[in-house]
Amino acid sequence: MIDETRIKRLKFRAWHRGTREADYMIGCFFDRYGAEWGEAEVTWFERLLDEEDVDIIGWALGSLAVPPEYQGAQMDALRKLDFVDIPR
Repeated sequence: MIDETRIKRLKFRAWHRGTREADYMIGCFFDRYGAEWGEAEVTWFERLLDEEDVDIIGWALGSLAVPPEYQGAQMDALRKLDFVDIPR
């Protein structure tokens, strides 16, 4: 089981990126999938959060090539963008 403090920290970091677009993309992704993640997925997401928002957005939108260390099922899920429900 993943430490609850670690999960809370990830949620905060996912939702406080610095731009509204990144907050929605990364925060909604975490809210949709984070509860299902094991250690490997959480570690992947922690590393992803260390990257620049413009890179993450570019990878998700397909305008930038995804580096090998981020390729896989999680990036595939991020690239679908079917999890974003913008609050009103």
